[in-house]
Amino acid sequence: MQDLAFENSFVRELPADTVLVNEPRPVANAAYTRVEPTPVAAPRLLAWSEDLAQYLGIAFSPDEKPFIAEVFSGNRILSGMQPYAARYGGHQFGHWAGQLGDGRAITLGEIIATDGRRHELQLKGAGRTPYSRTADGRAVLRSSVREFLCSEAMHALGVPTTRALSLVATGEAVIRDMFYDGNPRPEPGAVVCRVAPSFVRFGNFQIHAAHQEHKALKRLLDYVIREHFPQSSYEDFFREACVRTARLMVDWMRLGFVHGVMNTDNMSILGLTIDYGPYGWLEGYDPLWTPNTTDAQGRRYAYGQQPHIAQWNLARLAEALLPLVPREALEQGLALYSETFNASWQQAFFSKIGLTSRNDGDEELLRELFEGLAEGETDFTLFFRGLAEVAPERPSLEPLRRAFYADAPRPRLQAWLERYASRLIQDDSTAEERKSRMNRVNPRYVPRNYLAQLAIDGLEKGDASVLERLMRVLARPYDEQPEEDTLAERRPEWARHRAGCSALSCSS
Repeated sequence: MQDLAFENSFVRELPADTVLVNEPRPVANAAYTRVEPTPVAAPRLLAWSEDLAQYLGIAFSPDEKPFIAEVFSGNRILSGMQPYAARYGGHQFGHWAGQLGDGRAITLGEIIATDGRRHELQLKGAGRTPYSRTADGRAVLRSSVREFLCSEAMHALGVPTTRALSLVATGEAVIRDMFYDGNPRPEPGAVVCRVAPSFVRFGNFQIHAAHQEHKALKRLLDYVIREHFPQSSYEDFFREACVRTARLMVDWMRLGFVHGVMNTDNMSILGLTIDYGPYGWLEGYDPLWTPNTTDAQGRRYAYGQQPHIAQWNLARLAEALLPLVPREALEQGLALYSETFNASWQQAFFSKIGLTSRNDGDEELLRELFEGLAEGETDFTLFFRGLAEVAPERPSLEPLRRAFYADAPRPRLQAWLERYASRLIQDDSTAEERKSRMNRVNPRYVPRNYLAQLAIDGLEKGDASVLERLMRVLARPYDEQPEEDTLAERRPEWARHRAGCSALSCSS
């Protein structure tokens, strides 16, 4: 670990804040502020992604665990690291929020992975920065566990995402009002080391545009293109950002993932899933479901709204780029987003139901499927996984029973299943071929909120085994793992209304 070579292209090539005072304040004409993590009392390594570590070329012996905890809590800065907090702005819940920035995240530096690609190491919960506003810069254990768990699970599911290398307990309490109801309480603190080729967001461009910092805006755009979109023109860059975002939305929709807080400062310029806050996974299928209690009234970021919101966010990015990119090219990029999403979404859901050919009535078949799923509370993940077990010659709801939250008649879904069975007979596949195909795109295991909460409960009691088991199983989400069937069940009734198991706040 001590032999790692760190690089700092972001620091080297972009304008720095000239004020070296670590207190919340407005920052101008800068992409970042140099700031070091605030040391914690008693860092202890709770979890480690060995898969990611091997990819990054990081190894350590058991007796080096305390040293690893020191580094990834922010207590020790290694040679070559040049820590900083990035400056950005953003639209939050549809309204311009002004300067935001890394209020509790501090990037340590960049390393070159085993495949030659550059990755940033960033500590979330590492202390106050000039962008912390009124916050303390810390993170609680519950939100840190959720980010660590879901980052790695999404990678295994095949979704573009930031990743998580480590989870470190700080040995300090953090005061949080979990549901903003006037009942703050101390919670255990933690730090997650997040890893990505870049943490640049739509909001990094927006803050420069909002303050008419056009030179800084151009430097940022040139840097991002040079590092991540080589040989691209400005127009090509925006089109590619639109395509990547569209494909990311398709991944979220095909898996029933709901991000929960799709503000423009939470949108990655690389098309990665970023900032795991009050996310959730569809249990009962409901296009208007949101896991975010802050969004409960407007449901702006509900499951079915995500594709539209992503395009809205891209339009805000386009506005920020207007000083540098022709309007016509930006409009073409936004149109390309729609084309890409619509075509890819259809392809994804045709794959989920096992179709390899296309007939005239297939779009109607999909529409009727979602009407059938909404007929009664139906678990999204379990339904699509179970659909591979349906025999076309005997279309029965029986193989799907474990997906139903109530044992009630489902005439609409039964009628759909009969039409679906007739359609399968027209498809040129054997039952085994179809099942194998469907099981490669319909996961058996996803990091449901109640499972994450069980892991949190265990860690708060000093038991890491629940998290370790989850991480092991979620590393192979599409595989049958019969000995782990209890992790592939629908949400139990005790979790329906328990805090952290269904709805969550942004408090972390």
